[in-house]
Amino acid sequence: MTLPGNLLTTAMAVMPHTDIDQAMELSLSLDIPFWPQLPLLNYYEDMYVQAAEHFPGIILDLDQKTVRFSHDKFALELGEVLNHFDEPAYFDVSEQYSAVYHRFLARDLSGYPAIRGQLEGPISFGFFVKDENDRPILFDDLVRPFMFEFMSKRVNVQLANLKRKNANAFMFIDEPGLQFLFSALSGYSDVFAREEIAKLFTMIDRPRGIHLCGNPDWDFLLGFDMDIVSIDLYTNAKVLPLYTRAIIDFLRRGGTIVWGIVPTNKEPFERETMASLIDLLENTWQKLYDQGLEREYLLSHSLLSPATCCLVNPDKEKTVNKAFQVLRELSRHLREKYQLV
Repeated sequence: MTLPGNLLTTAMAVMPHTDIDQAMELSLSLDIPFWPQLPLLNYYEDMYVQAAEHFPGIILDLDQKTVRFSHDKFALELGEVLNHFDEPAYFDVSEQYSAVYHRFLARDLSGYPAIRGQLEGPISFGFFVKDENDRPILFDDLVRPFMFEFMSKRVNVQLANLKRKNANAFMFIDEPGLQFLFSALSGYSDVFAREEIAKLFTMIDRPRGIHLCGNPDWDFLLGFDMDIVSIDLYTNAKVLPLYTRAIIDFLRRGGTIVWGIVPTNKEPFERETMASLIDLLENTWQKLYDQGLEREYLLSHSLLSPATCCLVNPDKEKTVNKAFQVLRELSRHLREKYQLV
């Protein structure tokens, strides 16, 4: 299938709302809706907690809001998980771990151009979750291969559920940890990462892609066999021209880019105007045109989104709500300008 483009709107999943209905309606107001992740509603709605469901060795403390790992507990629980390895439903997000996900699946989603789901990826999950020695489990050569296969099963069952609601569903693997991958302190080499992420994609059904709000090595990221990638253009506008060739090559292979353009943090949001955001977007695109990419092709492989998620605004969800409104208006303006269907 070909993913939608033509500057339709979508967004990342983490939202500051504590009202499920409000968050859901905001998501459904976009061209490509998603099930919101609402960590301020309760800790089960946190993206790392949701990824941890059924993972052997996990110690979840709801009071302290921590996710830890025990090797002894891993050894005790691994057999039980392996007994369910051929049962896709076992790897789905349960209602306990996300009431929002199940509320989303209960809706009629057939009329949208596409819908989207997400799961925290193994790189970020492995960086975040630490063992009894305070060591990230990503560095554990015994746990890490299992973790990649486990997460692939979780992605696939969710995508299958979403496709039953809309044939054009796709999945994001959320990987904020990729921006730390090349740190000298990471303890996990880019050689291992390249091999294991490539293998992960062979285990994950299409359409699939990566979302992150940070600034990774874009040459590294855009080289993977994926269908879509989400880029925080607003923050990284000065960096991305260094990777023009990698961006063009990704698009030429049929990839779709979600351009994160509208800031959701209160101060930068209030600094910008519709005109300034359009200028930033079009100036970035012009650099791609200058290298031979046709405008019509770029637009047909482009979506628009907020730049990042945001949980820290003093006005809670108000600026995020406004950012979604600006995003919809910006999309309408550009689609009319470029006569996009």
